[in-house]
Amino acid sequence: MAKTTHPERHRDKRPREPQEFGETTLSVDRVTRVVKGGRRLRFRAVVVVGDKKGRVGLGTGKANEVRSAVDKASKDAKRHMIRVPLVRGTIPHEVNVKFKAARIRLLPAAGGTGIIAGGAARVILDHAGVENVLGKRFGTNNKLVNAQAVMKALTFLRQPRVSPNLQNSKKEQSPVPKGVPPPSGEGREGGEVV
Repeated sequence: MAKTTHPERHRDKRPREPQEFGETTLSVDRVTRVVKGGRRLRFRAVVVVGDKKGRVGLGTGKANEVRSAVDKASKDAKRHMIRVPLVRGTIPHEVNVKFKAARIRLLPAAGGTGIIAGGAARVILDHAGVENVLGKRFGTNNKLVNAQAVMKALTFLRQPRVSPNLQNSKKEQSPVPKGVPPPSGEGREGGEVV
């Protein structure tokens, strides 16, 4: 039988926007607040969004229902996007960060290594578009705090600057291998290499 569509069923739904960002829910937790009448139960969602081209965001949202909490977290993540500098699919330099009870260390890696990191770090780095990186987390196991530590580490990354002299020089320089003495007359004082 052919599937019939009923236009009145889809009347209230808004048209879907094109997905330019990938979205992953890191965690959904039940949180309570103690009030005079007892405990009030809500849900807290932590969501990561990114375009895999150097932009990533982390957001949290609370609501009485899980779906509403995830939607709020997604909007919050899109509002708090950061740009991550990438150099040949990895990060430009090593970074060590402490955030609350979490410490994170990220190191650049050679091509073909992949994302060697666990938990929240792997998800965030994947959404940022980092292809090769080494990461180690120390301290707490709390996913939210670890995710915030990774985001803080990514904000400390700087794009490497190229000296104008190196950009404009087109002459080839032969590098002197390590351990080989410089030509006579150069190097040590006295003019003679021993």
